[in-house]
Amino acid sequence: MFSRYKKPAAPGPAPMAPAAQAQAAPAPVAEQLRPVVSRRPLDGAAPLQAAQAVAADKEKKRKEKLSELKVQLHKRLLDDLNLSALEHASEADLRQEIGAITNEALEEMGVVLNKDERATLNQELYDEVMGLGPLEPLLKDDTVNDILVNGPQQIFVERAGKLTLTDITFKDERHLLRIIDKIVSAVGRRVDESNPYVDARLADGSRFNCMVPPVAVDGSLVSIRKFKKEKLKVDDLVRFGAFTEEMAAYLQAAVSTRLNVIVSGGTGSGKTTTLNALSSFIDNAERILTIEDTAELQLQQVHVGRMESRPPNVEGKGAVTQRDCLRNALRMRPDRIIVGETRGEEVIDMLQAMNTGHDGSMTTIHANSARDGISRLENMVAMAGIEMPIKAVRSQIASAVNLIVQASRLQDGSRRMVSITEITGMEGDVISMQEIFRYERLGLAPDGKIIGRFTATGIRSHYADRFKQWGYDLPAAIYEPAA
Repeated sequence: MFSRYKKPAAPGPAPMAPAAQAQAAPAPVAEQLRPVVSRRPLDGAAPLQAAQAVAADKEKKRKEKLSELKVQLHKRLLDDLNLSALEHASEADLRQEIGAITNEALEEMGVVLNKDERATLNQELYDEVMGLGPLEPLLKDDTVNDILVNGPQQIFVERAGKLTLTDITFKDERHLLRIIDKIVSAVGRRVDESNPYVDARLADGSRFNCMVPPVAVDGSLVSIRKFKKEKLKVDDLVRFGAFTEEMAAYLQAAVSTRLNVIVSGGTGSGKTTTLNALSSFIDNAERILTIEDTAELQLQQVHVGRMESRPPNVEGKGAVTQRDCLRNALRMRPDRIIVGETRGEEVIDMLQAMNTGHDGSMTTIHANSARDGISRLENMVAMAGIEMPIKAVRSQIASAVNLIVQASRLQDGSRRMVSITEITGMEGDVISMQEIFRYERLGLAPDGKIIGRFTATGIRSHYADRFKQWGYDLPAAIYEPAA
């Protein structure tokens, strides 16, 4: 057997006598894995349903036995493999060693598997040792956007905006907790009864959040927002129908002429994707600083400085908030500051940055409309503990923010840029706004797809003269409503 990474054998008890071995040996696992066939004669009323029930029961029992077998083999691997030597092992060597130990164990257990079952078992064991167990194939599946675990027996995935239940499960809660601990310990954090939730980032950049018992009642809850390896460009979003070419031309002029932009939307509406697309319009000569809770932005410019906030350690010390990063960023000579998401007291520093020479900055907020986004900004300023008259707060917002781009996820799972709204100033105590583009819903197709269209509102941009001065003379036709 290939044994470069196998632990040295420890002295064991004296071998049994053959007669004692025969008496003590359990029934071979192969007998347990044989198909279970019902011998009751099928009822003539519903033979097809009965046959399907028998086949489903047989497949369920076989999966359970294979799952038990995988647990036994995983324990065997942990006992036999020299884990400290695996750090320098190549993937091919490790797969070969796992296959050798598995084959040896199967022979001892008397289990016979076909070629496909053996290959699947070896892959699952490799994922258990070096990866994240049952979650590994979902992480490798490019069609999966989100992975949601509700206890050990329920794993949901989101594909194309729709949630579906998978047939993948964990063995039990202990198995799920072991995978969670493997993830959080890799980034220097811990999760237990005293600290029952954690936010982390996987090695590939995916966002990971979990909550464990006793706070999670029916088993640990895990949410993984997968990191997109290929950044969607503006042309891709136009092709997918997220917005139109006219809207793209307008947004290019807005970003290039250094308007301050806020991308607003609900959870999963595509705010970060939109922010990534807008950042592609920034000139390559500008110095950009990004500040995020979990690094997701994928800027392609040359001069980019990335910062990530940090939670407190076990003693409750060492926290670095987004506000700390933002205050420090102001001393780092940025041309633009991009905050991944503004959700608290850092909003006052963001507004001051937008007002004091860092024009062209961008951020995202959670809101359902442009007007609601303004209210959210006012509330966040109040959360910062700064006592200001409401008119002064609104004046600060109206002076700092030029454009609100509203993203939304519709009921069919599609994501659309449903509104582009300009902030034009103050009228008394109210912030004045004008919508330039919107998405109109026209109906619902029989297959559940939303029928709609993008249209201009007919209002000329408040910043049209600014666009022209910077060399972006947009044709008047893009502001004309759709026929």
